[in-house]
Amino acid sequence: MRRWTRSIAGALCAAALAAGLPGPVTAQTPTKVVFSLDFIPLGRHAPWYAALAEGYFAEEGLDVSIIPAQGTAQVIQAVEAGTANIGFVDVPSVVIARANGSKLKMVAVNYQKAPYAIFSLSTGANVTQPKQLEGLNLGSGAGSFTPKIIQGFMAQHGLDPAKLTISNVAPPARATTLLSGQIPAIEFFVMAKPGLEAGAKGANAELRTLLLADHGLELYANGIATTEDYLAKNPDVVKRFVRAALKGWKFTLANPAKAAADQIKSIATLKPEAIEAEIKIVADLAVTADTKKNGLGWFDPDKMKGNVEFVAKYIGLSGPAPAATDIYATGFLPTPAITP
Repeated sequence: MRRWTRSIAGALCAAALAAGLPGPVTAQTPTKVVFSLDFIPLGRHAPWYAALAEGYFAEEGLDVSIIPAQGTAQVIQAVEAGTANIGFVDVPSVVIARANGSKLKMVAVNYQKAPYAIFSLSTGANVTQPKQLEGLNLGSGAGSFTPKIIQGFMAQHGLDPAKLTISNVAPPARATTLLSGQIPAIEFFVMAKPGLEAGAKGANAELRTLLLADHGLELYANGIATTEDYLAKNPDVVKRFVRAALKGWKFTLANPAKAAADQIKSIATLKPEAIEAEIKIVADLAVTADTKKNGLGWFDPDKMKGNVEFVAKYIGLSGPAPAATDIYATGFLPTPAITP
């Protein structure tokens, strides 16, 4: 009976081919997608590698390659040039890029809270409140727009931005200058906290961390972005990428040890304890009342409008300020929402 069934099936297939009709359905070739991180791979990027290792991208029919970058500006260039299809970029940078003619749009926001932080020592400046920024000498970087964000934050709090002194300290030297007492405070992304805490203990001090987002800085930070052209030509690919990526984020936040192991499969030089420490910090940036209610990646159009206004007023733009609706595209987040 089975031999007869197979013979009939084979005959039908041959007949279909002879008649020019479609034969048996076969698996489609996965769609290749190149995704650019905002920096070299670090623990904060574990969710993307978890999405890869846990098979979420594959389940969506995507063959995803993850590439590094050296900052958001490089990511934007890569996506605009087509070297990457999708990138991990921050909202203020997209606003600035749009004013310069870029066609990038955000489709999801992963960091609901901006990671800008002021670090000091308990034995030094001991900065725990925004008012202490007045009169502070802060180590930051020449050419970075982070000092402008901090000064804008001060202005919003009724503080005098002119009373904050900015000293140019290159990123690799900031930890040393703080821990050695050469400078009373530095700015870094909050992900630097674990390493600085360890250094502070070695200096017989406690690290003080002032995360501006915990004191009223209403700025979105990093999320998923691509060009208008790619969105128009590949809307379903973007939807599938976002859904798989957010599954990776959910998995990572719930299973940091396994996510760390997943990332190490691709980036063997990372240490699991360092990855897990950064995952814990990223969780604080990603999981808010908004994302608990509306899902990971969600963003508020009104807050996006406020972000454009903040960047235009305090950071400055070289061209006309984009409309808020120019910097994002809706309809690419999954339904139902993926909640943390």
